[in-house]
Amino acid sequence: MSQRITIAYGDGIGTEIMEATLKIMEAAGAQLEYDVIEIGERVYNMGIQAGISPDSWDILRRNKVFLKSPITTPQGGGFKSLNVTVRKSLGLFANVRPCQAFPPYVPTHFPKMDLVVIRENEEDLYAGIEHRQTAEVIQCLKLVSRPGCEKVIRYAFEYARAYNRKRVTCMTKDNIMKYTDGLFHKVFNEIAAEYPDIENNHYIIDIGAAMLADKPERFDVVVTLNLYGDIISDITAEVAGSVGMGGSANIGDDFAMFEAIHGSAPDIAGKGIANPSGLLNGACMMLVHIGQASVAEDIQNALMKTLEDGIHTGDIYTEGQSKKRVGTAEFADAIIERLGNKPQQLKPVAYNKNQPPIHIKITPTPRVNKKLVGVDVFLDYTANNRNPNMLGDALRPLAGDLMYLKLITNRGVKVYPDGQPETFCTDHWRCRFVALDAELSLVYQGTGATRPINHADITTLLQNIANAGFDFIKTENLYWINGERAYSLGQGE
Repeated sequence: MSQRITIAYGDGIGTEIMEATLKIMEAAGAQLEYDVIEIGERVYNMGIQAGISPDSWDILRRNKVFLKSPITTPQGGGFKSLNVTVRKSLGLFANVRPCQAFPPYVPTHFPKMDLVVIRENEEDLYAGIEHRQTAEVIQCLKLVSRPGCEKVIRYAFEYARAYNRKRVTCMTKDNIMKYTDGLFHKVFNEIAAEYPDIENNHYIIDIGAAMLADKPERFDVVVTLNLYGDIISDITAEVAGSVGMGGSANIGDDFAMFEAIHGSAPDIAGKGIANPSGLLNGACMMLVHIGQASVAEDIQNALMKTLEDGIHTGDIYTEGQSKKRVGTAEFADAIIERLGNKPQQLKPVAYNKNQPPIHIKITPTPRVNKKLVGVDVFLDYTANNRNPNMLGDALRPLAGDLMYLKLITNRGVKVYPDGQPETFCTDHWRCRFVALDAELSLVYQGTGATRPINHADITTLLQNIANAGFDFIKTENLYWINGERAYSLGQGE
């Protein structure tokens, strides 16, 4: 039976590579029907800041499968990335990017490279929650949830099992971000224990990215947070030989989007020279997803046979290795001519036709015992030559009877009390007020608290700070959860 999908031609080279991809799929016998929606630059310029119209959402929801070409997001003006909007709005929690080398037909230093990057797709810094808080300081919130971690990590292990991969590697920066990245690493360890048949390991993201760039053949499946995944998937695509060859899948519970990993390349749009392989590989991932794996297998084997025969678009054309430089349409025709053939030097694609779709069920998050123990109050402060000692001495009497000013930090580093005089201070200060609670061993100068603090006490504190003429710009409550501190210490605290 045919599958109705949604397609979008996008911007720049999008129309050219989509036409080539659809032509190849039709020739290969893909059973598809299309609903076309318009997205991207023209829609943005109509004043729709999301880059997609409301009626297009209805079509996407109806079909549940979306094949899209790259789009152009206008710079400035508050326009949001359509890719991020679609991924988050439709719950596409996993971004899957295979990265395979095709030596010697696509030049690479790593001929044995064959890995998959699986990237968390909905949260992290890509929540896009930013605020300018002072003249000098802007913040961006990094949001990481246990369900978000569990979904993508469990998907990575299920993917490894389904595609006969041997190892899943987690990459975080939890030596610095002990709570956000620390949660991702902790959930990874918990889930890895459920898959004893699959090896697992962990790297700090900086050395992990360096190893991906230097020894990518050591890796099999890599799972990581959103920003890191965005960066390392481009690194791996580039060292494999060409970003233009890479396709990706965005997987949700009951919706999926497939695309090339590259951009809209407006500088070559309309010239007929773009490489359609990235979108074509994304389309093949789509065909596997909808149960037409045999068609995907035929197309990818014909693509590799075309590469072996030296018929290359300009981005991968190499003197002495390539035999013929072709444009987009001619490259598509060459693939169609080779449908039914398999590569002789490269490893042919062979899918498990009986592999069911991967469905992820997450465990409910248990209730926790949450206790309010203080508050971080952030100030915009430039008086007294930004002297932290004068600021601290002015704030201490405002704490009331149940809290005390434990410390002040600037850009995370303690500057009061007993800060270092060399520390450069901006106009953005975190002032940590902590409960005088003997139960939590937070006793100040031998004084015990008469009762736990509550939100009303924090409101009183903020009123005291405002009455004293200070400009507080945000607060973050401090909690102990299940008897453990649930906030990071300041550097030097």
